Amino acid sequence: MAKNVLILGKSGSGKSASMRNFNNDDLFLINVIAKDLPFQEDFKYKLATDDYNKIKEKLMGATNKDIKTIVIDDAGYLITNKYMRNQGQKKGNAVFELYSEIATDFWDLINFIRYQLPNDVVVYLIMHEDVDDLGNVKPMTIGKMLNEKINIEGMHTIVFRAMKNDRKYIFRTQSSGLDISKTPIGMFENDEIDNDLKVINDRIREFYKIQIKKEIK
Repeated sequence: MAKNVLILGKSGSGKSASMRNFNNDDLFLINVIAKDLPFQEDFKYKLATDDYNKIKEKLMGATNKDIKTIVIDDAGYLITNKYMRNQGQKKGNAVFELYSEIATDFWDLINFIRYQLPNDVVVYLIMHEDVDDLGNVKPMTIGKMLNEKINIEGMHTIVFRAMKNDRKYIFRTQSSGLDISKTPIGMFENDEIDNDLKVINDRIREFYKIQIKKEIK
């Protein structure tokens, strides 16, 4: 089973910037809304799409080669784009069916990553955060099914919250009491770490003893 990691944060909190120290052929970037990266380097392996079938196809293709680290940025727009394209055309029961389809598609993607991809693959889902009236932080979604029935964060063992703290961009590794940050015991010593996804990725692989097996050319 692949490792799936959730990264939440406000816009401008350093989520995408966390990829800055990867070499251009270290990872496969799925850029859901084809936005420019917040740093000058670009990646050799990339795809701009919000089509679930194309994403799954490319995930399988990439992981059958030497690409074992994948980032889906911003995964939340897989939900938003489908809603915005269809919400004006749906009436009555069709509206409920749309919400159900949106939730099912996203749930299925997470399970596809977990169960269909090889054991040496780590996939990062980057999403915007939402804050309720009580200050609780959760992934930004659409519809009660994703929020109440599926619980996206509950499908992940590792959840980081991207934040800017005293002019420094950090990832939270444990909950402050209001957010849903969490990592396994012993993976990270501190509640706050630098937002360097290359270093984080190396640590996750070290913790789980995940070796990348290179293809014999």
